[in-house]
Amino acid sequence: MAEKLKIKLSIADRVYPLTIDPSQEEGLRKAAKNIEQLAKKFEQNYAVRDKQDVLAMCALQFASKIEQRGIDSSSGTQEAVDRLSALDDLVSSKLGLK
Repeated sequence: MAEKLKIKLSIADRVYPLTIDPSQEEGLRKAAKNIEQLAKKFEQNYAVRDKQDVLAMCALQFASKIEQRGIDSSSGTQEAVDRLSALDDLVSSKLGLK
């Protein structure tokens, strides 16, 4: 079993100590950095002073991106299925299978 790594991440002026697998460190540090950058952007653009409001806005922004990717992916998949079905019908009709 891999040795656990203890790190501290700073988000919205708070430090969060974590015990993680070493393979997770890069992703967690990048995520914390992205949250910090977005929080600063919201604080500057919307004059929001409450850190909880800023973090809620960050959570909404990141969650909506994930959801939108899922929606975009499923619509792309359906389009591919429709095109493949049409192609299958065309090939079958040319081969006299339908």
